[in-house]
Order: sequence, then structure tokens, then C-alpha cells
Amino acid sequence: MSASPTRPTSAPTALAALLERHQHEFHPVLPVDLSAPDVARLDFTAANPLLQDADLRDTTAFEELVGRLLEAQQARIGVGGYLENRVIYRRSPGLFGNPAVPARSLHLGADVWLRAGTPVLAPLSALVHSVQDNAGFGDYGPTVILQHQLEDVTFYTLYGHLARRETLLLRPGMTLEPGDAFAEVGPAPENGDWPPHLHFQILADLQGRSGDFPGVALPEERELWAALCPNPNLVLQSKWLE
Repeated sequence: MSASPTRPTSAPTALAALLERHQHEFHPVLPVDLSAPDVARLDFTAANPLLQDADLRDTTAFEELVGRLLEAQQARIGVGGYLENRVIYRRSPGLFGNPAVPARSLHLGADVWLRAGTPVLAPLSALVHSVQDNAGFGDYGPTVILQHQLEDVTFYTLYGHLARRETLLLRPGMTLEPGDAFAEVGPAPENGDWPPHLHFQILADLQGRSGDFPGVALPEERELWAALCPNPNLVLQSKWLE
């Protein structure tokens, strides 16, 4: 998440259509039903009045806020975030903007807010492309990028805010089968000092990166980044993200 984004140069791809054709083949990324009644969509935009006075730099207070958002909807798991223009990145301005450049706030993945220690599962056959601990306040923390192939198309999935212990066991080139547990949702502060959640993102092109990829972009570049990072719900398949 800390890597500075470069402007995508690739034309919009057919990856979204490809993923839609294969939706029935994907294994759940988490061992929970993301369409269940106790799942709710969480709003982290400026439209949410609960965020106006929240001290988002205080991770404990931020976690309590997530709990209140879930409780208000009688939910235990929160989802959301794809192409959401968020205000929560003001907690770490050094990562997502500074006075000299426009601030990044457009979220390119989907987040699932749930307990630390929840296993993370491969949605389809994969190679471990890269593993990196993107340490630092507000960053991804332990991060895994998997490489996949469907119909001769290579693409990637990124998993951020993981637990450190499990990711230390992974090596590039390791193979995974659908449903293999390869990581766990991490606790604060090792997960980048966030309330526990999984950041899941689909990538059509890594643009030469390894172990890290922008998860937040400039709102005015929405169309370009949406082509490079298709809707994660093509894999997650939660009715609350439709």
C-alpha cells in the first residue's frame, strides 16, 4: 500500500468478464459466508457522520468505531471498500498524500472486517508470487501476492493486513490449491496497525512490482485504476457488495 502509484498504461482488459465466467469455480477466500445476515456493508466515506470526529490515529478507538458500526447493523462481519472515496486515510497522511501532491483516497480493493486469526484461503490454484512485510503505521503489514492463470490469462490477487507468523512460512514459487489456507488475518499492530481486517484486491498487471501494490489511488483516476483492478466481488461474491 505504501508503493507510489504509477499511472496505468494498459488498456482495459477482459479480466472482469473472464472472472465472471468462472465465478462458480472460486473457493471462498475466508471460511465464512459473506452473504449471511450477520454481514453488513460499512461506510468509510465522508457521508458517514460517525467518522467526522473519530480519532482514526488511535487504533483502539478505530477498532471500537468498527464495533459500533457493526453493532448498529446487528452484524459481526463488515465488508466494503471497492472504489470507495474514503476519509479514513487521513490517519496516515505520510502514506497517502502530503501537502505537495494530491491526496489518494480511492480504495482499490475490498475489505472484510472480522476477527484476527481467521484463516485466509486460496480462491483458486495459485503460485505464491511474492511475500513482504510492509511495516509501518497505516501500511499493509504482512502482504501476500498470488499468481493465477485462467484461459491462458495471468492475473494476481493481493492479501494485506495479515499475521506475520504464517506469512514467514511462505516462499515465492510455492503452489496452492483452491481452499488451501496460506495466511491468517493479522492483529494490530503487526497488520499495519489497523483494526483486524483482510484487504483483498485483484490485479490485472503488477507493473513490475513485488510484495506490494497501491491499494489507494487518486479519485480522478478512477476509470484507469478500475480497469487495472477489477471488482473484488467477482471472487468474494458477497451480496452486500453488489
